Amino acid sequence: MRDIEHAKSLLASENCSCVLVKGNSISISRKTGILPLVEFLSSGADLTGFSAADKIVGRAAAFLFVLLGVREIYASVMSGAALPVLQQSGIAYSYGILTPSIENRAGTGPCPMEKAVAGICTPQEAFAAVRHTLEALRKKQEESV
Repeated sequence: MRDIEHAKSLLASENCSCVLVKGNSISISRKTGILPLVEFLSSGADLTGFSAADKIVGRAAAFLFVLLGVREIYASVMSGAALPVLQQSGIAYSYGILTPSIENRAGTGPCPMEKAVAGICTPQEAFAAVRHTLEALRKKQEESV
């Protein structure tokens, strides 16, 4: 089985949000949103050449997949804004559903991660913006408790 097919199969069968496969090496996350990608990047793990399957890939996630060095991605849902990022980086991609944008969890507007990377051109800048936004959201959540 090709790595991307294996990743897609695990995404469907293991109740996870993100899967990376390269041969017998498999990384799985059940965390929500963009957290799996941030954690993979922060861990320093070498995921170069892995195939990835993810539930949702927008522009922010696409930038982080570029930093991870994956060679191909499948997303159950992918935004049109992710396509140029992947194309410019030479990452093969496929999707179940192509959508114009990624919405926030409440469905009331754009995803905060997508807003964070609007106008950003490099994966490194995107990673910094995503981390900053995650920290701001965490602080906001703590204040409301």
